[in-house]
Amino acid sequence: MDHFIKIFLGGVAVALVAGWLWRRWRADQLQAQRELARLQFAEERTELGAKFLKAAAATGKPRGLTWENCQLDDAQLFAVDRVTGELYALIGAEISFSATAGGDMEDVEAVGNVRYATAVFVYRQGDWQSDGQAVFNLEPAEAAQRYEESLSLLT
Repeated sequence: MDHFIKIFLGGVAVALVAGWLWRRWRADQLQAQRELARLQFAEERTELGAKFLKAAAATGKPRGLTWENCQLDDAQLFAVDRVTGELYALIGAEISFSATAGGDMEDVEAVGNVRYATAVFVYRQGDWQSDGQAVFNLEPAEAAQRYEESLSLLT
């Protein structure tokens, strides 16, 4: 019986060490993937601005306006969704609109003013994507603070 206990405890110890090593390896893998995603974002920045503009225009919001231009700026933060683990990029953007012909906004003078927003991107299946989500009037740090319950900032 004493021999069985030693073997059992040895097996438990091996399982615990293996579990710890696996978690450590997995954490290192995630960190490396996130770092590669950040580098990929930097390389694809121009194309991602165009992707964002196209996706945002397709939402039909704000009503009566047509998305004309989106210029991503240097203000950027990366965060991880606390539930899904997905990587998000929060990027400052200057956005310009024009009034939709025949729409309610045609006579509004402020339509042509450049708006500041945080453009939201998500890294899925090895590619940066955007659904056109913009957090208007907030810088990336402010947007991250607004969503701090669901996002954890990366340093």
